[in-house]
Amino acid sequence: MKPLATSPAAVADLQDSAPSTPSAGADVSEAGDPGPAAVDTRQGLEFGRRVLQREIHGLQDLAEGLDESFVQALDILAALKGRAIITGMGKSGHVARKIAATLASTGTPSQFVHPGEASHGDLGMIARDDVVLALSNSGNTTELTDIVGYTRRYAIPLIAMTSRARSTLAEAADVALILPRAPEACSITEAPTTSTTMALALGDALAVSLLECKGFSAQDFHVFHPGGALGSKLVRVSEVMRGRDELPLCDPETAVSDAILLMTGGGFGCVGVTDGSENLIGIVTDGDLRRNMAPSLLQCRVRDVMTPEPKSIRPQALAAEALGVMNDNKITSLFVLEDDRPVGIVRMHDCLHIGVA
Repeated sequence: MKPLATSPAAVADLQDSAPSTPSAGADVSEAGDPGPAAVDTRQGLEFGRRVLQREIHGLQDLAEGLDESFVQALDILAALKGRAIITGMGKSGHVARKIAATLASTGTPSQFVHPGEASHGDLGMIARDDVVLALSNSGNTTELTDIVGYTRRYAIPLIAMTSRARSTLAEAADVALILPRAPEACSITEAPTTSTTMALALGDALAVSLLECKGFSAQDFHVFHPGGALGSKLVRVSEVMRGRDELPLCDPETAVSDAILLMTGGGFGCVGVTDGSENLIGIVTDGDLRRNMAPSLLQCRVRDVMTPEPKSIRPQALAAEALGVMNDNKITSLFVLEDDRPVGIVRMHDCLHIGVA
């Protein structure tokens, strides 16, 4: 690839780094250094909104311009047997790292490879079953030369993400995803802003589209996120419930005195009531006992005090859903049912203990 010509921004950086002499009348400290310059932030809100609007317009142009090349890139990634290798230099490299992380967490094995390190041995990280996604706004980033050449030599699929359709990278790639030529948010320096936002969003579009096409589920996502807030929110009821061997269960004809002993021994504050087919037909809680408090209570049968058709949950449901049911109904335990038969019980305390909230 041809090296990029020195940009005006780079020249400006060199000029800015040159020593300067304070002008006459400038505020100079005793050590000879100029004092802190006053910063006028009164227009900051206007500037901030302008930045966001420019980036929003860039994203709108990107969405409207998606074409068959996006589908071709998805086809390549969906047929992946190895890993998606994401690469880019500078700001594009930072975006590439994020895309690699998003792909990996949504079911597509992925790894970031730094193009500079690739030229010094890390090309060995790229195998023939891999796919390379290379990011470069200009499409002529010199540091990508060796990776691009390597993919062409070994027939490794190459997807380009660039804003220049006639660039070296786009013309070398099997598929080129072309970003619209939207203005950067900072017209003074042309610092990568809108372009990096679009690249990041396009990476998200690839990852989520792959997720949807492959039928990637919340449970699959939890496999890759066992810790943290995301992991706890995706825990299934079956992972946090107490099993059938711990369930306090009785039949409707059980004496209330015996049910109280079961309730005390179970430690759940309730007893499940099942019929002859082992289907859950009711529940007796501390509240039921208080509402039926009378001298004859201990001689009553469970059927006389139970709450019929109690709230329940499926073992495949998320623990967050179980917590919501308990909060909405002001209860602290839920029986877990399969085909109307209790297979477990989940407590509010158990959900909160693993961080579900």
